[in-house]
Amino acid sequence: MIGSGGREHAIVRALRRDPAVTDLHAAPGNPGIAELAQAHEVKAADPADVTRLAKTLGAHLVVIGPEAPLVAGVADALRAADIAAFGPDAAAAMIEGSKSFAKEIMAEAGIPTARSRTAGSQQEADDALREFGPPYVVKDDALAAGKGVVVTGDLGEARRHAAACRRVVIEEYLDGPEVSLFALADGSTAVPLLPAQDFKRARDGDQGPNTGGMGAYAPLPWAPPDLAADVLDRVVQPAIAALGRRGTPYRGLLYAGLALTSTGVKVVEFNARFGDPETQVVLDRLGTPLAGLLHAAAAGDLAAAPALSWLPGAAVTVVLAAEGYPEAPVKGDKIKFTDYAERTGAYLLHAGTARGADGTLVSAGGRVLNAVGSGPDLARARAAAYEVAERVRMRGGWYRHDIAARAAVTVRE
Repeated sequence: MIGSGGREHAIVRALRRDPAVTDLHAAPGNPGIAELAQAHEVKAADPADVTRLAKTLGAHLVVIGPEAPLVAGVADALRAADIAAFGPDAAAAMIEGSKSFAKEIMAEAGIPTARSRTAGSQQEADDALREFGPPYVVKDDALAAGKGVVVTGDLGEARRHAAACRRVVIEEYLDGPEVSLFALADGSTAVPLLPAQDFKRARDGDQGPNTGGMGAYAPLPWAPPDLAADVLDRVVQPAIAALGRRGTPYRGLLYAGLALTSTGVKVVEFNARFGDPETQVVLDRLGTPLAGLLHAAAAGDLAAAPALSWLPGAAVTVVLAAEGYPEAPVKGDKIKFTDYAERTGAYLLHAGTARGADGTLVSAGGRVLNAVGSGPDLARARAAAYEVAERVRMRGGWYRHDIAARAAVTVRE
């Protein structure tokens, strides 16, 4: 497992539950991951260093978590060394590495999305902002660790974000709720996972700046029952086919960020890896062993993989963030939490954590921990997640209090 965040901890946890997994390693990992897998130092975005480590360990499968190693060509190097890799080659990973490239793929494949313009100068950005009007949607064309998008009614803020980026994609605002759908792909076959919804704004009531995600839940009881099949047919398979025609077969996880607009499903963005924090709830509900699925995608055997099974009930995750996140997160604060497992059935996933000089657990990033809870319905799942979140003590730490609240109320009614 390559990576060190909450998403990677969730993946490692799912792999550890798989009886087919006999040996599990993580690089670089984090203190939580290190409890489940042997940790190793590695330069995650260095193809040669990752390949060296995989050869040393005799790895049968390397799962690449973050986007930066994928865009850097880590999967290419592993496959060149005859090591199975779960993750797209660098050329295919550009579907996340460049917003304008993703728009090209969508146009070529006839995938529904927002009208947009790519701007490389302030004048071009101003022209696009006038064309589409507020709310303004301005996206850094390059990788930005989930923080390159500004959605605002303030023209000045939109212009400042455009000026701070070398190149941006500016597009019309899409109405309707947003949904995340992951699909495993092996170059031709794709299998959708459970749709989920995350919460990008920092504060309760969807206020504050965009973040990498402050929480998520699955399943979506209010969504159309055929949503996954519809997105697979209209979005995922056309994108994979378009990349295949370009000679860049897509093998790994394709993440489709969607808006369920008044005129139908439209793509907000593509990512080339598992999303964070949606992965935490999707994998919590997955009943099918994960390792075999990821290996089938890497080997081109998804068509022969068993049908996916899902656990009943729901899962909710709440992100515990450091003081100052997302603008200037404070690092190094000690983290303490009391026992919770037997009483709540919930658990913590480590995201931005590390060990201090004295061995104590400290914050090491903006999103520090994920509190995950499950239950027979959303109301009880979110209650479990919040119970464990409340047991964490970290100076300046905070979290949203309304993750999945509206969906849980709707279900109860």
